[in-house]
Amino acid sequence: MIFKKLMTLGLSAVLAAGMASQSFCSDQTEAEAAHDIVILVTSDVHCGIDQGFGYAGLEQIRETMEADGDLTLLVDDGDSIQGEVIGTITDGEAIIDMMNEMHYDVAIPGNHEFDYGMDQFLHLTDEADFPYISCNFNKEGELVFDPYVIKEIGGKKIGFVGVTTPRTIVSSTPASFQDDDGNYIYGFMQDDDTGKAVYEAVQSAVDGARKDGADYVFVIAHLGNEAECEPWTYADVISHISGIDGFLDGHSHDTDQVTMKDKKGNEVFRMAVGTKLNGLGCVRISAEDGSLSHDFLSWQNDDSLPELTGIDNRISDYLDQVMEKYTEKLEAVIAKADFDLLINDPEAVDDNGAPIRIVRRAETNLGDLCADAYRDAVHADIGIANGGGVRADVLAGDITYSDIIRVNPFNNTLCVIEATGQQILDALEWGAHMVPEENGGFLQVSGLTYEIHTDIESGCIQDENGMFRGIDGDYRVKNVMVGTEPLDLKKTYTVAGCDYIILQNGDGYTMFDGCSIVQQGGCLDNQALIKYLSGPLGGVVPDKYADPYGDGRVTAVE
Repeated sequence: MIFKKLMTLGLSAVLAAGMASQSFCSDQTEAEAAHDIVILVTSDVHCGIDQGFGYAGLEQIRETMEADGDLTLLVDDGDSIQGEVIGTITDGEAIIDMMNEMHYDVAIPGNHEFDYGMDQFLHLTDEADFPYISCNFNKEGELVFDPYVIKEIGGKKIGFVGVTTPRTIVSSTPASFQDDDGNYIYGFMQDDDTGKAVYEAVQSAVDGARKDGADYVFVIAHLGNEAECEPWTYADVISHISGIDGFLDGHSHDTDQVTMKDKKGNEVFRMAVGTKLNGLGCVRISAEDGSLSHDFLSWQNDDSLPELTGIDNRISDYLDQVMEKYTEKLEAVIAKADFDLLINDPEAVDDNGAPIRIVRRAETNLGDLCADAYRDAVHADIGIANGGGVRADVLAGDITYSDIIRVNPFNNTLCVIEATGQQILDALEWGAHMVPEENGGFLQVSGLTYEIHTDIESGCIQDENGMFRGIDGDYRVKNVMVGTEPLDLKKTYTVAGCDYIILQNGDGYTMFDGCSIVQQGGCLDNQALIKYLSGPLGGVVPDKYADPYGDGRVTAVE
């Protein structure tokens, strides 16, 4: 294990002293820090409430700051309620209860807040003791939430503006945003591919917060840095707005700390804090002169902070009570593996030591396993699994029920359709159109192999909602083989996959519209994986899955 002390935060000293009073964000004296305001930032927690710093560790940090005289606010950048078993089996309820217990002050919806359906999401926001805000999430043109909120603390007014990536329409389940007739009634201002509508919405909210007396304004965003999110990345938005003091961003799970110029040439910091509570953000407003400082706290240890240090507080006690209800089911062993099954690169890490996710742009052994499981469950010619739906590494050793739910946390249902070779080629092309950049729609496959010629520019055409609408030009996907035979564009094949992709246009897959449905409403994707591991594989993952980069089903040709 690696104990990593970051920045100049004195974290190891705090732990050694049992969380004795310590200033985490600067070397200010006690008098200077007496009434500083500290904004603590979480993002993309994905139900990882006992991982990284853990909510218990975050609570200890917050309590320590407040004992030291600081005033604190706690904000979340989205994607908190989905991603682990506890979220899946409670439809997010347990996470909202936990966030209430943590006394969050404000949050925004990420794209995965909608994975349990719109009705459930809106129910959860009613259950929250804190406000959700968004300046671009709307129903038939009317904002669903307030675009901003102002928190008064320590004699200051702190404004927060919320914004969620318009890619949510594609990356969550599109049906969640439609009426019974398939018309989109919810949106994120995604119909303007110039980004102007979102830029103007953010600017209007910033101006509104300033007009209402905000001394500081921060954007809480779920935008990220992924190329597929253009023209709505954090850099796109910051460069088109002004009047903010900082940009607290999530979505892409990165930990890049960036300073860039806004529309008027003023320097603005952008903070990202990773995922699963392996990072926390800390923004300090000095009581002495009102100046801002900000730090990123990272925890990349194998063990969580509460586990390693034995933190015992009201949140750890609450978490123990919640998890105790589900322990027996979660710890049931499904299979064993002598090697890791991965979504992340087994060797490469980013500049902050965090793993680099590759399942959304290249073949991996876990992607192969999922696609094989889906295909086997319904005896189809071809199996597909979108990389964005394969969510967590499975490490060598016992594979538990909990591990499988982490891999497939969305409870998508398997289905089978009949599709032509041309439709399958179009699907592969759409899945590969962002390579070498990440794309949640990248396809892991079973029953076929293909090449991606990355020197060929993608000819994929998409509509204003980011949905596939055709291909103009050469295909970068070539040499597609179904078994030992070349793909026949006129032949009909059976294709197995999640309803999210095949029936619901998830990740923009529209080429399957109108296909004959062979089977619908089958088992859940995670149940198919469990059955494959315990049935055909006999409870032991075979060596054909040993290579973390897969067995050569997807080849990138430069």
